[in-house]
Amino acid sequence: MKPRKNTKRVPSFRKLLRTSKIKLDNKLKNKQYKQQSAAKKYRKEQKKLREAVRDAISKKPFPLEECRKNQAEKREEEEDALPLDMMDEDDLKLMEDLALKASFLTRDLSSDEPVHIKKRKHESVIEKYEKMPRRMQTEPEKELIHLLPIKDKGGIIPQTVEKPVLSGAQSEEEDTEMEDADDFNEEPLPVLTPEEMAAQRRQKLQERKMHIAALASAILSDPDNNIKKLKELRAMLMEQDPNVAVIVRKLVMVSLMEIFKDIAPSYKIRPLTEAEKATKVKKETQKLREFEEGLVSQYKFYLENLEQTIKDWKQRKLKKSNVISLKAYKGLAEIAVKCLCELLVALPHFNFHNNIIVLIVPLMNDASKMISELCCEAVKKLFKQDKLGCASLGVVKVISGLVKGRNYDVRPEVLKVFLHLRIKEVELQKDSEDIAPKKKFMTYKEKRKNLSRMQRKWKKAEEKLERELLEAEASESKEKKLKLHTETLNIVFVTYFRILKKAQKSPLLPAVLEGLAKFAHLINVEFFDDLLIVLHSLIASGGLSYRESLHCILSAFHILSGQGDVLNIDPMKFYTHLYKTLFSLHAGGTNDDVGIVLQCLDVMFAKRRKQVSQQRALAFLKRLSTLALHVLPNSSVGILATNRILMQTFPRMDLLLDNESQGSGVYLPELDEPEHCNAQNTALWELHLLQRHYHPTVQKFAAHLIAGAPTEGSAALSLDLSQRPATEHFEAYSMRGMTFNPPVASVTPRRKDTFSQMDSFIDEELNSQLQQHHSGTVVQKLLDFAKHLKESSLL
Repeated sequence: MKPRKNTKRVPSFRKLLRTSKIKLDNKLKNKQYKQQSAAKKYRKEQKKLREAVRDAISKKPFPLEECRKNQAEKREEEEDALPLDMMDEDDLKLMEDLALKASFLTRDLSSDEPVHIKKRKHESVIEKYEKMPRRMQTEPEKELIHLLPIKDKGGIIPQTVEKPVLSGAQSEEEDTEMEDADDFNEEPLPVLTPEEMAAQRRQKLQERKMHIAALASAILSDPDNNIKKLKELRAMLMEQDPNVAVIVRKLVMVSLMEIFKDIAPSYKIRPLTEAEKATKVKKETQKLREFEEGLVSQYKFYLENLEQTIKDWKQRKLKKSNVISLKAYKGLAEIAVKCLCELLVALPHFNFHNNIIVLIVPLMNDASKMISELCCEAVKKLFKQDKLGCASLGVVKVISGLVKGRNYDVRPEVLKVFLHLRIKEVELQKDSEDIAPKKKFMTYKEKRKNLSRMQRKWKKAEEKLERELLEAEASESKEKKLKLHTETLNIVFVTYFRILKKAQKSPLLPAVLEGLAKFAHLINVEFFDDLLIVLHSLIASGGLSYRESLHCILSAFHILSGQGDVLNIDPMKFYTHLYKTLFSLHAGGTNDDVGIVLQCLDVMFAKRRKQVSQQRALAFLKRLSTLALHVLPNSSVGILATNRILMQTFPRMDLLLDNESQGSGVYLPELDEPEHCNAQNTALWELHLLQRHYHPTVQKFAAHLIAGAPTEGSAALSLDLSQRPATEHFEAYSMRGMTFNPPVASVTPRRKDTFSQMDSFIDEELNSQLQQHHSGTVVQKLLDFAKHLKESSLL
């Protein structure tokens, strides 16, 4: 019979490679489960063995020698009690014969069983208990260690040694140590002093630093060939030594961040298609592809590590294999956020930038103030340096979704970053044809008439090249920029309008009003009427703070000063509200609201001079002059600069410099209607008080206004004061840093006169007496205290 052929084929190497990862994981799990089961079984056996040893120790068997000794003593007592001469000869002979047998000594004399009977299986428990020797309760328990027994002719003799008695806590510790003991004995670690532990930690830290520096320098010196060392450096993010784990991970995070900032190219790396992978390329191209692929993969893994660190800190989760405490995780998360912020600003063109935006924007609303400020500052930097607007659009989209998703319950700082958007105001609203440089090309007839054949050929090539340059550089980039900025502003306004409509009592309202004041001139004209109605209703509701109402006024006039010029709208309500609330300004330490008031006055009067009546301008001029007496010097300078513009812009403002009344009526300073307060019948007497102000610049402005604000002559202002706007004066003379502008001249102390002889201060008579005392020749004289009185009476 032929042997059966084995048809089972050995699996090939490719087939082994195709083995599923799940199967390999299952094999590994089964192996680990078997090891755990074997260890658990071994611990149970050890526990049972210890319990059996304790039971055997409690029974405490007696050695055979003691039993023989006790029996010999009993026999002697019996012999004493029964003398041999009183026994029969037959009985004596029987006793002697039995004594020759060894088994007689070991046998229980009270039993009638044969000598060599087998041990019963079901022996009575009570009989066994009765046969056990009694011990006194006062006798201390002694544990015995059972040694190997000895076998002789008489049987097996057990060997025991007494074990020293330990305390309960020590015995429990030993039991737990025995339960957790492994199959091998570990060498005990040497006990180190705190100084030795600190030195060992410093040494380990220095070694890790040198290793990080070596890897980083190798990558930066030749990134193309050493891109694989990025993986080795990134593996140090999982440092497991608990003594140096926190510091090493922080150093690796920052080092990788700086490396990626240096070696990342200035373009976005896209994945290769299947056709490109199949195409044969040069060695240099293949090397560049490998470098780009490795760079993108390591950058992705690095960002995932940073994200996981932040998530673990936010969720307060620690892995079992982690060696870092929960408290130290906060420091790691802060470093991770800093690295993400740096990459957000430094690499807006590189891969995964949108992923970084999605991570950073929610952290702008974080409970930690430091992390929130860090993320907000990073977004502001990104807005300021983003010229095209692509990255800004991505951030604005995520912020808008965050505000809507949180039901407008976010920090005001999240919306205030919109104020730093780099968007041109009016120029971006023009058509692309107006933006593109206009270039006139010659027609075909002009070419045929004026140019030769060769010149026409060159001219055609030049015109083609110029068209390509215009398309590539000017028109395309500006059109794209215009499109991105328009979309960005649309999202910003949608966010603002949602808050105005649904969350008017939200703390986000000041940020919304401030943003509207900056970008209101870019809103579509169709929304102007509705927006002005909303702003006025907000002011009339009385629920706004003073600063918020000023932002409403500023937003309304920005709308009307831009595209709103074509609208026939009278904003008298906003003028009245500002006039009524001017005296609400105070001379506080910050006094920042004055800056917004100066901006409002500039938009309301300087840019709308044709729509403002003379009576309204006179009322504001008088009230602003009164306000200049109440506020800080920088605010007074800004207000007087605004008064100067009013006097130069509107005619017949010098009426207030004369004491004579103009027309009928009496000035009503407490009336809140600027058109009906009869401001033409008063005078600017406040300027005479301001002329005696302690600040020299206030004195100059007051003297200039008293002279009628001339542009030439001796009473005219210098160029540095006359050409600056009022808001710049307010900032330039600010006392926020506890500084005085202009600085106060230091007073030089007088030189103290030096005198060589102190005797010049003493009277001659007293000086002669002192000299006599020093020389020792003192003449006793009677002192006559009435000498001067007698002389005066004689006269």
